[in-house]
Amino acid sequence: MSDMNTLNEFQNITSSRRREMLRLAVAAVFIVLITIYTEFLSTSIENGHLIIVAGVIGAYMAMNIGANDVANNVGPAVGSKTLTLGAAIFIAAIFEAAGAIIAGGDVVSTIKKGIIDPSAIGDSTTFIWLMMSALLAGALWLNFATYHGLPVSTTHSIIGGVLGAGIAAGGIDAANWSQMGSIAVSWFVSPIMGGLIAAGFLMLIKSRINYKRDRIASARKWVPILIAIMAWAFSTYLIMKGLRKIVSVDFDMALLYGLGIASAIYLIVKPLIHRASKNMENTKKSINKLFTIPLIFAAALLSFAHGANDVANAVGPLAAIVDSLIHSEVSTQASIPLWVILVGAIGIALGLALYGSRLIRTVGSEITELDQTRAFCIAMAASITVIIASQLGLPVSSTHVAIGAVFGVGFLREIIKKNYHQRIAKIKAHYADEESYALEAFLEDFENADFKQKGAMMRDLKAKGKRMGLSKKDRKTLKQTYKNELVARFTALKIVSAWIITVPASASLAAIIFYVIQFTTS
Repeated sequence: MSDMNTLNEFQNITSSRRREMLRLAVAAVFIVLITIYTEFLSTSIENGHLIIVAGVIGAYMAMNIGANDVANNVGPAVGSKTLTLGAAIFIAAIFEAAGAIIAGGDVVSTIKKGIIDPSAIGDSTTFIWLMMSALLAGALWLNFATYHGLPVSTTHSIIGGVLGAGIAAGGIDAANWSQMGSIAVSWFVSPIMGGLIAAGFLMLIKSRINYKRDRIASARKWVPILIAIMAWAFSTYLIMKGLRKIVSVDFDMALLYGLGIASAIYLIVKPLIHRASKNMENTKKSINKLFTIPLIFAAALLSFAHGANDVANAVGPLAAIVDSLIHSEVSTQASIPLWVILVGAIGIALGLALYGSRLIRTVGSEITELDQTRAFCIAMAASITVIIASQLGLPVSSTHVAIGAVFGVGFLREIIKKNYHQRIAKIKAHYADEESYALEAFLEDFENADFKQKGAMMRDLKAKGKRMGLSKKDRKTLKQTYKNELVARFTALKIVSAWIITVPASASLAAIIFYVIQFTTS
């Protein structure tokens, strides 16, 4: 038996190494193809060899974005078992690429978020090395984070890269520190907003559906409304953020168009929900099934919007380098050639397919346990938070929003569980001197009561004034029992720590790379 176990272990290790070698081989083929294509392009451009280097680094960055950032869009769907890992990767890869190609934009800001003063950079050669350093530093940091299972902000990674290389190139005064201050604020605002909105929707679903005696009747009323709200949020989000290349509308018009789409969705969905719920059991598990299809659509739409927006993190610096080589000047805006968009789109999809599974598992199951209802709330929070933040002028990270939403759902579950068990403990304390059948009858009524009725029952019990309190020791025991059960504290701490050091780490790497380049080329 020992020999058989050893053989199986050896086969598993061998199989794992083969898969890893295959991943590396596919990634290498992509890099080689980019090298060949950019070499063909570079023949008519002075210092064209830099396009080859930039193309390779841009492809590497795109794959790292796919491996790390896309998990936020599909992780909850996988964690809730709405989608298999393979199906989620397939859907996300298709819609990420579609978003990048269809709505990725014609022009990109070369100095990301205005954090560096272009006048402090000097000549175009220095600018090219700055962008090269920023792009490589951001990619290396993302690679490190992905390897350690840490979902971090790709936007903050490239911002840190531009900041560090910009300071190395133009001095400390080259940085726009007030802008960096607003970005630092977003580290806290993004996850808090996402967490509160996700928790709010989950509490709404629990109080209006799950805690009702007739869950099915409540679901027929509320699920179409919730899906319509989701349609409104996603329509507005896509019109504002994902379709800017195709159509440009202001916030009020985007809301109006979104409301029209949501109204149509409501009229379509309401009879479908009624039909789907006809033979369902009156259980929470049945309610979860009603959110399955909306959650799949949410994962696809989030991926499309992400591809449309975050492709610039991969190809923005690459487009800036190409533009500077062609025009021999520092430009604050650069057009994005189709081949550059394709590098970003294919690279993101490829990185997701090859290396995205680890982060998908982290987001979907390693922070807190998710079902369809909870995952639906996370998707809602992701779109609504970005819309609100955009109107407030807050530079939020989609990664921070999504992970914050996961935290919000998990911590709300902890609060609800702890509160529930404290209530049960108080009920048992109240009936300690009475016959067991009285306790069992009350507990049965309590379990079957809806949200408001439970509160009324506890108030009536308290009014009777019999042993309703828990001792300090009992409360501490209950609190400790559920403290670590529903949210993985160690995973949460690792992720938050990675968020805090993303900009400094990427900035430091970029400065080192820039100085090395300057030293070797001088």
